[in-house]
Amino acid sequence: MVVSTLMFVSVTGIVRYLGSDLPAPESAFIRYAFGLLLMLPAYWAMLRNPLPRDLWGAFTLRGFAHAFGVSLWFFAMARIPIAEVTAIGYITPIFITIGAALFLGEKLRLPRILGVLAGLLGALVILRPGFEDISIGQFAMLATAPFFTISYLMTKSLTGRADSQTIVAMLTLFCTLFLLPMALWDWVTPSLRELGWLFATAVCATFGHYAMTRALAAAPISVTQPITFLQLVWATILGIAAFGEPLDPWVLIGGTIIVAAASYISHRETRARRTITPPASATKLQ
Repeated sequence: MVVSTLMFVSVTGIVRYLGSDLPAPESAFIRYAFGLLLMLPAYWAMLRNPLPRDLWGAFTLRGFAHAFGVSLWFFAMARIPIAEVTAIGYITPIFITIGAALFLGEKLRLPRILGVLAGLLGALVILRPGFEDISIGQFAMLATAPFFTISYLMTKSLTGRADSQTIVAMLTLFCTLFLLPMALWDWVTPSLRELGWLFATAVCATFGHYAMTRALAAAPISVTQPITFLQLVWATILGIAAFGEPLDPWVLIGGTIIVAAASYISHRETRARRTITPPASATKLQ
């Protein structure tokens, strides 16, 4: 998960550097099209060992949700500071908590509810509605949360049924397919420089997704999720050092509240797992 945070912040920095000359869906499509090339060995392995038919529906839904989420993310990234994108992105774990209760049958106890409310408070501190105009970039970043939540929950459910390489390869395939018509709708011919940087995003993002999937397969979400908060640290440093972005105290305060809320939820989940899960020795036949 630490490696994945570094990779995803690298993607953030590259997209910020490229700006908004290319339409967001087109930039996202080119990034995933390059990802297809990187994943060719995985597709060759899948041809020799086809996937079970019941997995195709899950991969399709995940790809559809992630394609829309990443288009909105590219749009937001070109318009608002890196630290702000990252801080608002931490609303996604809050949505994950709600989604787990609604769709996975997990109970939404009082600590979870308090954590969700605190996370929403953090988002309000960042956006400051009524005091500052909420920009279209901020709206776009907020809208990524439900789409990435679907993708994240489905990734966790798929880790027990497919290997990490296959999960990343299928995400790349379906994102490319779903992004293609959106990219063609408003196509702008990219320069060689833009293609080179988008290839770099494909390398970083593909490796980041692979690292994240390996982490999710190795540990519960409640263990891996807090590590993603390192992205706010990397993003703040990158924004200041590489782009001269001012250090907005409201973003730091709101981001801290969101991080604390999600960490609290993760801590409660970890304690609950330890309470209900017997030690390994107790489950062995004597």
